[in-house]
Amino acid sequence: MILGLNTDIEVLSTHHLAKSNAARLQNYTITEAPERISNPKMVSCHTMPYPFIVFYCHYQQGDNRLYRTVLSGENGDRVEALAICHMDTSQWSHDHVSFRVLRIEPGTAPVCHFFPAEDFVLVPSTSSI
Repeated sequence: MILGLNTDIEVLSTHHLAKSNAARLQNYTITEAPERISNPKMVSCHTMPYPFIVFYCHYQQGDNRLYRTVLSGENGDRVEALAICHMDTSQWSHDHVSFRVLRIEPGTAPVCHFFPAEDFVLVPSTSSI
């Protein structure tokens, strides 16, 4: 059991801070210092490309750090975004797309990425920790 049977959980996700009809696909800039979310354990869930809702949820052992920050879009949209940094990638496959994109080798640098609005993270609630 990853989070524990009697653990209260919180569901965290990326979300827009105001309703917007503007295009979501745009460049964003980090406008506030990231706040680290203390989490001894977490489960990440990602949407899968099916004609109905399917989530792929997984737990990754190792030093993973979860952050919350605010992003500003080119058109002024503001987003409270979740990001995760995988601090130790030494056990990852050499073929992982992150290494090609970042032009690094496994274990040489952290790999960080944002969670899209459709994904979410389960963490123990602060009252459970």
